[in-house]
Amino acid sequence: MQMLPSLDPRKLVFLDESGVKTNMTRLRGRAKHGLRLFAHAPHGHWCTTTLISSIRLSGETAAMELDGATDSIIFRTYVERVLVPSLKEGDIVVMDNLGAHYDSEAITGFCPPTGWRTAQSCG
Repeated sequence: MQMLPSLDPRKLVFLDESGVKTNMTRLRGRAKHGLRLFAHAPHGHWCTTTLISSIRLSGETAAMELDGATDSIIFRTYVERVLVPSLKEGDIVVMDNLGAHYDSEAITGFCPPTGWRTAQSCG
């Protein structure tokens, strides 16, 4: 926290994931008083789609869409093939505490001798 005032906000790269499941349905709804609400839920082909993306103050992004949920292997692939090529010297990657973010190989990918770093320690 002591380093926050000295950070250049143009160097911050925020990373996050978002997912959608086709079997998600509303659990509540509205109907006229005294009437039951009827709705449909999808049946059959259920799948999960995930978007992993990073964004900077300038609006630049590095995104990857995939079928399924994020795990360590998927996150490592995103870091190696999408995120790392978009990073510039001095960039700081900020991410939440998703379990996949703790993958040691992905963290090693964040700590090359190119001059950028994560908010987590590179050891």
